[in-house]
Amino acid sequence: MRIRNQRGVAFPSPVAILSIVAIAMAGITYVATQGEEPTEREVTTVAQPSAEETATAQPQKTVKAKKKPIKAEPQVQRGEVYVEVYNNSGITGLAGTVAGTAAKVGWQVVGTDNWYGTVPSSTVYYPPRLADAAELLALDLDIGRTMPAVGDMNRDRLTVVLTADAA
Repeated sequence: MRIRNQRGVAFPSPVAILSIVAIAMAGITYVATQGEEPTEREVTTVAQPSAEETATAQPQKTVKAKKKPIKAEPQVQRGEVYVEVYNNSGITGLAGTVAGTAAKVGWQVVGTDNWYGTVPSSTVYYPPRLADAAELLALDLDIGRTMPAVGDMNRDRLTVVLTADAA
């Protein structure tokens, strides 16, 4: 009688396979990079001279650079800017009152009316070329919000839309 030996093929565990592959890759990398210059560079710091060393050093000639004249931004001429004032509140006569205030400080008010729409708070709307004037008008009227002109607003003037917070 013969006894059969049952032998099968045993595969190594995945961890053993990964370890062998990692070691092989490290060996290939070592051989491939042998003889190359290192990519790291040595960094040295330079000491700043102390106050005593600076005081005892020889004075050096200094070259003064010519200053370019600073262009002064043109001042906003209130009387040259058109302003329209609109009332977007339930307060009767608010646009007329604020328009009178603007005219007293020099703005050229060309109209007042009611505004139909929704505005979150009193706002000075401006076309791009009148952005500086809008800031000045907002300061003159104590309005805290300026925005670029929207929709059908005239692009040659400032548009003030007043809400109940302007009262």
